[in-house]
Amino acid sequence: MVAAMACFIANDSMVKLASETLPAGQLIFIRGMMASLLVLAVARATAAPIAASQIGHRWVLARAAIDAMATFTYLVSLFHLPIANATAINMASPLFIVALAVPLLGERVDARRWAAIAAGFAGVLLVIQPRIEGFNGYALLCLVATLLHSVRDLVVRRIPSGIPSLAITLATAVSVTLLAGLLSIVQGWQPLGLREFALLACASVFLASGYHLIIRSTRMGDMSTIAPWRYTGLLWALIVGWVIWGDLPNALGWAGIALLIAAGVYLVRRERSR
Repeated sequence: MVAAMACFIANDSMVKLASETLPAGQLIFIRGMMASLLVLAVARATAAPIAASQIGHRWVLARAAIDAMATFTYLVSLFHLPIANATAINMASPLFIVALAVPLLGERVDARRWAAIAAGFAGVLLVIQPRIEGFNGYALLCLVATLLHSVRDLVVRRIPSGIPSLAITLATAVSVTLLAGLLSIVQGWQPLGLREFALLACASVFLASGYHLIIRSTRMGDMSTIAPWRYTGLLWALIVGWVIWGDLPNALGWAGIALLIAAGVYLVRRERSR
């Protein structure tokens, strides 16, 4: 999960740079095409053929459809919200996942683990420091996207273990690509330069890797243990923001980082003791 979050942040950073000159639909479509071809190439190189029946499995299709809806619902809300507010809402997904894992997967979550997860979310809010005036009707849409992302990660537990993670990765990449293709028809296309092509090619590698890693992580272990490690995405984002854009957190932000790390260390130690 930590590696998946690092890949997603690297992907987001490259997409953000490419979005300076390309419409969202076009860049997501091109990136998705590259990611899909990459997954197929990896499957061929590793002698792990992906069967059409595996991609067409009802739970694989359900997860892919939910992921596509979640992606575009989040993007629509992001276009109308301050990025800090959207990120804060999206970082609530571990709370949703753990809350849903109790009735749907039968997991038992004690009060201490709930407290650690809540402390991690409080750390996220301290780092992001969202503004009250930044919340509007699109904040509810962002909340829907966060809920969809949470359901997506729980649906993967319904997929038979015999279906390889690469097949699920490919189904996800293709579903997002198809929706992006429809959006690009409405938005139109811009000339694709060498810089944008290189950024999207690198982003596709990180996106496909992130998809595969998050699928692998959510197919094993307790969701209530895995989900809180989504918070590490914020730490990766801070590192990337500092390296590329020179952004540094203030005193409250550093306090939030400390709270995040403390919550993570506690969860690791508690899981080891269990």
